[in-house]
Amino acid sequence: MDRILPMKLRPALLVACVCLVFRALAAAEPGNALAEAPSRFATLDGYRIHYKLLGVGENALVFVHGWTCDTSVWRFQAAAFARDHRVIAIDLPGHGRSDAPEVAYTMELFARAVEAVMRDAGVAKAVLVGHSMGAPVVREFYRLHPDETQALVAVDGSFRALFSREDAEKLLAPYRGSDYKRALERFADYMIPADHAALREDLKTVMTKTPQRVAVSAFENMIDPANFREDPIRVPLLSVLAKSSRWPDDYEAFVRKLAPGAEYRVMEGVGHFLMLQKPEEFDAILSGFLARNGR
Repeated sequence: MDRILPMKLRPALLVACVCLVFRALAAAEPGNALAEAPSRFATLDGYRIHYKLLGVGENALVFVHGWTCDTSVWRFQAAAFARDHRVIAIDLPGHGRSDAPEVAYTMELFARAVEAVMRDAGVAKAVLVGHSMGAPVVREFYRLHPDETQALVAVDGSFRALFSREDAEKLLAPYRGSDYKRALERFADYMIPADHAALREDLKTVMTKTPQRVAVSAFENMIDPANFREDPIRVPLLSVLAKSSRWPDDYEAFVRKLAPGAEYRVMEGVGHFLMLQKPEEFDAILSGFLARNGR
């Protein structure tokens, strides 16, 4: 082909080819798919709930972030699972690009927001994946909408109260004060190992955008004992936890009491945001669970 192209066109063709290659590589880079997906908005009680919808297929995955976070914590999972699933990542009310009305930020409110997003996206049933506070959110969704729940996945999130109301109030106290943003930054420092400095800074940026009144209300309502009722879970359940002294020795037995067939996995060498620290290992665990349950 070089022999029939004019000499002056060859450099231009080379540059064009290189640009196309780099664009293809950028599009394939893990984590870009979620950011590049168009924003969509569902409506709940007159306010907007922001979400992203990716992928194809009959099986749907709904990813629910934790306290003061947003859709971006699922960037690696969206890129990986959208090849074979419909993937929804939601900004819970008061978080990310969703509206932040003057309401109580309860787990029921968050669960209703998930249902509104699924309805807007045309998804009748889904596997719900909840990180941290997202675990009691998807648990509440299952209580409200059992027929729309195909399976539950709790990612370093608890279905049981791990501390007393008094201890919870002590934990919440720094977030009530004037140094709210610094308290969130210290939380990120505690939850993310020091060797993931870039991830720490990224999450600090995300978390400190959450309005203080939203964060305080969500925390207060998250620790409500009603969220931790021990009613059975009758859909497939996967619990993926970071190895940590925060988890009681009997927590696995508790999970299996709720759901006797539950899968229970512990990842080592990670902090609270394990799906961001070791995405390939986490994705393999989730993929295996989905495959074993026909999803």
